[in-house]
Amino acid sequence: MDEKKSAELYEIEKECKKCEKCSLCAGRHNVVYGIGVSDAEVMFIGEGPGEQEDIKGEPFVGKAGILLDKMLTAVDLDRKKNIYIANIVKCRPPRNRDPLPEEQEMCIPWLRKQFAVIRPKIVVCLGRIAAARIIKTDIKITAEHGKLFKKNGVIMMPVLHPAALLRNPSSKPAAFEDFLRLQEIIKQKCEHTYD
Repeated sequence: MDEKKSAELYEIEKECKKCEKCSLCAGRHNVVYGIGVSDAEVMFIGEGPGEQEDIKGEPFVGKAGILLDKMLTAVDLDRKKNIYIANIVKCRPPRNRDPLPEEQEMCIPWLRKQFAVIRPKIVVCLGRIAAARIIKTDIKITAEHGKLFKKNGVIMMPVLHPAALLRNPSSKPAAFEDFLRLQEIIKQKCEHTYD
């Protein structure tokens, strides 16, 4: 872990926890800033925290997070060892609804600051909302999951959201194929993820 980057992320987090730019701050228990290693070459981005995430202050800790962790473990990835996980919005939208465009707009500068410090080589967008915001607005997640895109020298891959896989278990094999593909890309493009 890079101590300078860790310190920078900590300073951004302190500021982020004070944020009241949009109405989502009114209902939050915790700002769900992000978790992982500061020198991660692979960054996972979701749309926003759910109930469990809001309570614990950490992304992807509910049922979808448990599934995500299983999928990560299968390809030797771990939020505490070699990746970073964050969301587009840092506060839970009411009743887990999709974050509104204006909420995303208010919150995205925090993600940009995290990205600027971490400087990942690969970004994995978890679900349609994140992929539409980060990769391209007209993404078709069911048709384009697992495909590779390149933006500003960064490899980007949309994948099915773990919550969608819980609702539709028949999609799990296709999602797992995406993670195996991701593992191969990491082996080709990253220097220390699998050290």
